[in-house]
Amino acid sequence: MPDRTTASDGPRVDGRGGHDTARVDHRLDVDFEYASQRRARVVADSIAVEVGEMPDERSGATVDREGRVVSVAIGAADPVALRAGTNTWIRLVGIAEDVAGACDALDVAAGRDGQPDRG
Repeated sequence: MPDRTTASDGPRVDGRGGHDTARVDHRLDVDFEYASQRRARVVADSIAVEVGEMPDERSGATVDREGRVVSVAIGAADPVALRAGTNTWIRLVGIAEDVAGACDALDVAAGRDGQPDRG
């Protein structure tokens, strides 16, 4: 089974989910590649919970992860909504990366390797 995360909501961005409350005339796909599948999973899981939490009928997004790559597809009815959605999702990815890095640093400082306990 492939290592994958998927979340979608809002206007149909890629035909795989969401609802049709707005026409998607503008779309941007952004891929973020990480050094490990673990980091990609942490980032994808962190931002996927935000899908559907932003009340905006003019834009929507999907979050997918395949291996070490997190993909965010943003769709919007107009350029202004696309810009706002893009800013939001890139900011969310950046925050997730910062928090994951801080957690890794704490694990190193505490002498842990950052891997789950194998108890």
